[in-house]
Amino acid sequence: MNNQLILVVEDHWQIRDLMEQYLSREGFRTSNASDGTQGLANFQMLKPDLVVLDIGLPRQDGFSVLNGIRHQSDTPVIVVTARDDPVDELQCFRLGADDYIIKPFRHPGVVVERVKATLRRCRIRGASRVMRFENLVVDLDAYTACVHHPTGVIKLSLTMTEYKLLARMAESPGRAIQRAEFIDACFTESGPLETTINTHMHNLRRKLGDTGAGVDVTPVRGIGYRLEKNDG
Repeated sequence: MNNQLILVVEDHWQIRDLMEQYLSREGFRTSNASDGTQGLANFQMLKPDLVVLDIGLPRQDGFSVLNGIRHQSDTPVIVVTARDDPVDELQCFRLGADDYIIKPFRHPGVVVERVKATLRRCRIRGASRVMRFENLVVDLDAYTACVHHPTGVIKLSLTMTEYKLLARMAESPGRAIQRAEFIDACFTESGPLETTINTHMHNLRRKLGDTGAGVDVTPVRGIGYRLEKNDG
C-alpha cells in the first residue's frame, strides 16, 4: 500500500472521479477540489504528497495555484490539461511543474503511472518529511501531528515530549520500540523513570483515541510500545 495522499484539482467531475478511482485502486489516498481557490486551501490544510492540477479552473487558474504552491512547498505537481500549447507548457515548467500531460489521455492509468514515476524521483531527491499512518499525519518540519477525516482535519494538542514519542513510533508503525530507544530519541536530559514514559504514553493514547486517529499506542510487555492500527 502506498498510503500517499494525492490531491486532484479538476473542475470536470467525470475526469476528477475517474482519476481518483484509478489512484485508489493503486493504494493511494485521494482528496479533490473543483476550483483553484479550494485547491490551494486544501493543499495548505492537507499537505498532500503530490498534486494533479488542471489549468482551466474557475476562481483561480492552475498557473496561480501552481505559483502559490511553489511559494510554500516543493511538493510535486503534475499538470493535466486540455491546453496543447507549448507556451502554456513552458510557463508551467517555469513555475515549477514536475510533469505536463495533455487531455484527453488515452487511458487514466497513464496518469497513475506518471504519478508513481514522479514520486519515485522525489524520493531519490530526499526523504519525505511527512509521515502518514491510517488517519494520522506527522509533519516533521512543522512539528505537528494531525488526524485527517473526510469532514476535516483535527490538530492534536501534544506536548513536545508526546510529539517526539509519536514521531518516533510513526517512523516504524507496527514495530515494538524499546524504552531505551525512546529515551535516546526523545529525552535530552538524564534518563526518565519508566513511570514517566508510561504516563506520556497514556496521555498520548487518550488523545489519539479522542480524535479518531484510527491508531493506538500499544504496550509490549517487557519491551516498550508500538503504534498500530486500531480496528475498534
